[in-house]
Amino acid sequence: MTLELVLCIRLVASGLFAMVIGYEREHRSKGAGIRTHVLVALGSALFMIISQYAFGEASRFDASRVAAGVVSGIGFLGGGIIMKNRHVTGLTTAAGLWVTAAIGMAAGAGMFIMAGLCTFLVLICLEAMHFITIRTGERDIAVTLTSVDDKALIQAMDSLGKEVQHCSLSHHADLYKMELEMLVKKRESRIDLLTRLNSLPGVQLESVE
Repeated sequence: MTLELVLCIRLVASGLFAMVIGYEREHRSKGAGIRTHVLVALGSALFMIISQYAFGEASRFDASRVAAGVVSGIGFLGGGIIMKNRHVTGLTTAAGLWVTAAIGMAAGAGMFIMAGLCTFLVLICLEAMHFITIRTGERDIAVTLTSVDDKALIQAMDSLGKEVQHCSLSHHADLYKMELEMLVKKRESRIDLLTRLNSLPGVQLESVE
């Protein structure tokens, strides 16, 4: 088997491993899906291949520097996923991308067993533990409500009680908009939460993040 064919297999393998993780994230409607994960893995694998074979004539070239650059560089992509509208979200997806970069580098280095095992473990972490983790504590959400009556918005906020951490009220034309930062129980399902917010009298639920 020629070296070129081996390197092509490594590149394809990295994309396949990443596709499995990306499918799980896209299935759950997360910010980074199949394409993002595959691109991260392919890029990492290619960087790894370049670091191993593209500088064979450089006697003092340190291949580990490229791997270190990928590890630090992927942080910028993860940071863009985490920070959204001044709210911290997508930590799991960002961490998944970081691990996907490592899987891509492992596949690029020819460590298929390690890349496959890590892919399997990531799926256990993301998929299996999603069902067995006890949902306790609270989570942050951002809610946007609108109404033609500002008093209705204030009454809605009062009815939510201690769940409201911060709020802002703005007026555009004939419509009032209130943006709320809330702490809600994790055990409350998204459907129940939406039903409760939609039942607030005199206001319209615009978005929940």
